[in-house]
Amino acid sequence: MKKYILIGLVGLGIGFGFYSKVYVPKHTFATLSPTVSNMQVRVNGVGEVGAKNIYKVASLYSGRVQNFQLNEGDFVKKGSTIAVIDSVDLNDKIKETQATLLKLKSDKKSLRLDKQSAQVTYNYQKDLLKKNKKLYAKKAISELEYKKFQTDAKVANLKVQTLQAKINSLTHQQTQLQATLSGLEQRLERFTIVAPTDGYITKKYIANGDVVMPSSPIVEVVNPKDVWVATYIDTRISGDVKIGDIATMKLRSSARKFGGKVVAINPINNNVTYEREIDIAFDNLPIPFYLKEQAIVNIDIETLKDIVKVPSKALTTYKEQEGVWIVKDSILHFKPITILAYGDKYVATKDIAQNDVLVVPDPKKKPLSEGMKINEK
Repeated sequence: MKKYILIGLVGLGIGFGFYSKVYVPKHTFATLSPTVSNMQVRVNGVGEVGAKNIYKVASLYSGRVQNFQLNEGDFVKKGSTIAVIDSVDLNDKIKETQATLLKLKSDKKSLRLDKQSAQVTYNYQKDLLKKNKKLYAKKAISELEYKKFQTDAKVANLKVQTLQAKINSLTHQQTQLQATLSGLEQRLERFTIVAPTDGYITKKYIANGDVVMPSSPIVEVVNPKDVWVATYIDTRISGDVKIGDIATMKLRSSARKFGGKVVAINPINNNVTYEREIDIAFDNLPIPFYLKEQAIVNIDIETLKDIVKVPSKALTTYKEQEGVWIVKDSILHFKPITILAYGDKYVATKDIAQNDVLVVPDPKKKPLSEGMKINEK
C-alpha cells in the first residue's frame, strides 16, 4: 500500500513539474538594462517665426504713389527710398516762396544802401548844426537860420530811422517766409517714403500708381536682427528656462537644425492653454525667412551628472502609476519610478539600479502583470 502511495506522490510531483515548466504558457519579451551617464535636460515646444519689431511704413499724406518698384523679399537700407507720393502743387509753392525770399533779399540790400546814404546826410547835418550852434551863441546868425539847421538834422535822422524800420520789416517777413519754406520742404520730404531700418520687405500693400490715404501702410519691413521664434511651452516645465539658454530650432521648410538662444520670456501666462511664450533668437538667420512659419524648439536647461537613464520604450503605466517592469528569475514585478527629466530617447530617475533587468512591453503580446512568468531574450 505504501508502495502505491509513494508511486502516486512521485507521479504527482512529476505532473506538477511538467505543468509548471511546460504546460503553463510563458511569453518571450525583450529586456534591457539602464545606463549611468550624463544627461542633457531639455524642454521643447512648438512655435512660429516672428519678430520683435515689424515696421509698418506708411505715408502721412494722401496721394498717388510714384516710383514704387519693391517686392516682398527685397532688402532695403535705412534711409533708402521706398516710394514717392505725388505732392501735387507743393513744388510750385516752394518755388514761389523761394522767389519771394530772393526779392526780399534784394529789397533789403537796396534799403541798406539807401540807409547808408541817409546816414551820411544825417552825419553832415549834425556837423553843420553843431557849427551853427556856436555861431548862433555868438549872435552871428539869426534864430530862424539856426532852427532851419535843427530841422534839416531832424529830417535827416528821421529818414535813417524810417529806412531802418523798413529793413526790420523786411527782415521779419524774410524770417516768416524762411520758416514757411522750411515747413514746405520738410513736408515735401515726407512725400518721399524712406526705410526706417535695414531689413527685408515682408509684405507690400500697394502697387505703383495706387492712391494711398494718410497713415495707410505701404510695406512692412523687418530687421534680420529682430527675427526670432516665439515658442509656447507648458508652464509646468518652462519654469527652469532662463535668458541665455542654448536652443535648437527645426523649421517646417528645412531639414536643417538652427542654433539659437533664449532672448525673452513673457512674464504673462496664457490663461487658456497655460503656456508661456519664450522667444528664441537665431545664431544664424536662415535667408530667406518666412514669418509665421512653424518651428519645433528644444531648449537645454540643465545637465544631470552620472544619472540613471532608462530608455523611454521601457516606460509603462500600471494601475495608474508610471514605472517599469523588472524581471528576476523570470518573474515580473512592477516598479513605480519618479522621472527627474525627459530626454530624446531616455528618462532620468534615481529609483532604478544599473543592474536591474527591465522588460520592454510589446503591444502585440499578452499585457504584462504582477507575478507573470516570462522568457527573456
